Amino acid sequence: MNTNNYPEYYSDSISLENRVSQVMKRVYVKMFLGLLVTAFVSLWCVQTPAVISFFVANRWVMWALIAVELGMVFAISGAISKMSSGMATLLFYLFAVVNGLMLFPIFFAYSPGSIAKTFFITAAVFGAMSVYGFFTTKNLARWGSVLFMLLIGLIICSLVNIFLHSSTMDWIISLAGVAIFVGLTAWDTQQIKAMALSMPADSVGRLATVGALSLYLDFINLFLYLLRFFGSSRD
Repeated sequence: MNTNNYPEYYSDSISLENRVSQVMKRVYVKMFLGLLVTAFVSLWCVQTPAVISFFVANRWVMWALIAVELGMVFAISGAISKMSSGMATLLFYLFAVVNGLMLFPIFFAYSPGSIAKTFFITAAVFGAMSVYGFFTTKNLARWGSVLFMLLIGLIICSLVNIFLHSSTMDWIISLAGVAIFVGLTAWDTQQIKAMALSMPADSVGRLATVGALSLYLDFINLFLYLLRFFGSSRD
């Protein structure tokens, strides 16, 4: 196409491409920093006897942290349009801190080597599916509704298995969890790209935070489910 004949169209296309590129860069940077915050908080907890003793003596705190996490997810996702970009970013990193407090027990359940190995496997799978979600021309909209329903079913089955203690159901849940979050990674990436194309330029910061939160949750959950397959018990 001779772009000299369509200067306005060409300019708009470049502008949209730049916006998408800008949003995706911010999303991945924020997500990566969120993962670092979570990792450092978890490692700090593991190396601090006072923290370990506190959680052992007050097991209800974990349930309180779950409630706080859910509240923060709804707050960031639901009220994002009313927040400043700075406040949304602050809440995201605070969420990463809370998640770090929740995840540190995995260092007592699994060996450090298997945790590191699973992290790199997760990064490879996540990266491949995110690239697919970004570049595919296939509309993944149908995936969203199906994956959401499957996710609800996964949560219900997980809650039921807390009382059943079925190893077979646990294996099925883990396998389903991997499949669901692999799919959600591609779907969320495509959704972020679509929103970057349609949202006004002044919403880039807030969109980057919501996108980072979505992909952060996909990564963490995929990591935890894969850990059930690749994690080795701590000696």
